Amino acid sequence: MIGQATRERQPAPRTTDINELERIARRLRRDVIELVAPTGQGYVQQGLGAADLFAVLYFAELRLDPSDPDWVDRDRFLLSTAHNTAVFYATLAARGLVDRDEVGSYCGDGSPFEINASERVGTVIEATLGSLGQGLSVGIGMALAARRRQSAARTYVLLGDGELQEGQLWEAALFAGSARLSNLCLIVDDNQMQVEGHIERVVSVAPIDQKFAAFGWAVETVDGHDIPALLGSLERARGRDLPTCLVARTLAGKGVRSLEGVLAHNLKLPPSVAAEALAELSDLRAENVT
Repeated sequence: MIGQATRERQPAPRTTDINELERIARRLRRDVIELVAPTGQGYVQQGLGAADLFAVLYFAELRLDPSDPDWVDRDRFLLSTAHNTAVFYATLAARGLVDRDEVGSYCGDGSPFEINASERVGTVIEATLGSLGQGLSVGIGMALAARRRQSAARTYVLLGDGELQEGQLWEAALFAGSARLSNLCLIVDDNQMQVEGHIERVVSVAPIDQKFAAFGWAVETVDGHDIPALLGSLERARGRDLPTCLVARTLAGKGVRSLEGVLAHNLKLPPSVAAEALAELSDLRAENVT
């Protein structure tokens, strides 16, 4: 019922152990390579770059219950930048929210695990957001609904920096700041890459932090690979009475030396390159984060 607080429960265990979160992020990077390798084409660079963000969000921050993914007071996560789908699927499997073997059908004919995250996978995908720039608008609706029913649920939106070129996103940002949606946290994956190349050579969106601040948001710029810094930023976000925007600076291809800094939106991954990347991560072969 609107206006009535929903029942409280303890979410699934989370961790703030830095070494464990770093290990999980490395495991997710290997999973990205393994998901893309069979077809040789996919969102490798984005997934490698965002692995630390996903490790922190799903294993330290989000209030979830894998035994009941439809728990009404769960935190909501929206992947607005569908180009992070490979690492998103890997994370859902690692967190026990989808079956790891089923994720292996990624991009296969008839598989619900499409190249862009789709609700065909199930309710763990809160919304299908392949049309870039729409995730923040959907997240605002979810944050408003949670506030009206006095739920502790928070809404998190992961946005690509290239999406900031979309006009409707700024209308959404203006509304969120005006409504002081303190239960909304936006993370901008600032990897400087879009399909046409380096973002500054297409349409500059800088300075991101100053623009969101002008729209009434609390803003922090953070190294997207610095797990302690990410944890601190997310903790501060929970204590504010404004929506928070974290501008997370990430490196495309992070963790695989031959791919780091290569701005390839839809990277072709020949078997030789995949084998080299997996060899570089070979010490993680036996790790299991489920």
